[in-house]
Amino acid sequence: MTLSVPSLELERHWMSSGVVAGMDEVGRGALAGPVAVGACVPGEGEFPQGLTDSKKLTPRRREDLFTPLANWARALVVGMASAAEVDSLGISGALQLAGWRALGCLTTSGAGPQVVILDGKHDWLSVGGALFSAPDTNQPVPGVEVPRVVTAVKADLQCASVAAASVAAKVARDNLLQSLPDRGYGFAKHKGYGAAAHRQAIATLGASAIHRQSWNLTGGASIVAN
Repeated sequence: MTLSVPSLELERHWMSSGVVAGMDEVGRGALAGPVAVGACVPGEGEFPQGLTDSKKLTPRRREDLFTPLANWARALVVGMASAAEVDSLGISGALQLAGWRALGCLTTSGAGPQVVILDGKHDWLSVGGALFSAPDTNQPVPGVEVPRVVTAVKADLQCASVAAASVAAKVARDNLLQSLPDRGYGFAKHKGYGAAAHRQAIATLGASAIHRQSWNLTGGASIVAN
């Protein structure tokens, strides 16, 4: 299989506006565990060979890329929102929360971005919903600058920073699910997604504390992991 090779063309286009970060999410469609948002501020020089969207890579290849990506990037971080937060805020609110946690980590590292590139057409990061509403401020997290958001279809394939963010988020979330006590659910195999065996385990054992209680956990078609 031939993999798409990303570039830094879009990132460089926006660098005149300040620090640019690529951002991508994983876990949107899972039944259990958090949503995770990776964020990458690209570094100098060439990014690691073989980088592409995390969905196009094997688990082993993602793991092998993670350390070289962390060494290349100026900053590479992951923010998460828990299953309970997905239940409380909805998936869009939880993605926004995880994204702003990632922005907070970038700011702490001294790489707070003025521009964020998101994969796809939908801007799920920008302030405007109830999650960060405040009467007299447009700054949802103290000390974290509100960035300009640029959406780009297939950015996870075309933009190196977004591809790196997707790899980081996938590795971090998969490692978290693999570290959880199994208790018969098989988290290490399906990473919380809607595999038939996972749904059957929920039907037999009931939902655990890390399942998204507001979701249809036992019915419907299986969900492909992202």
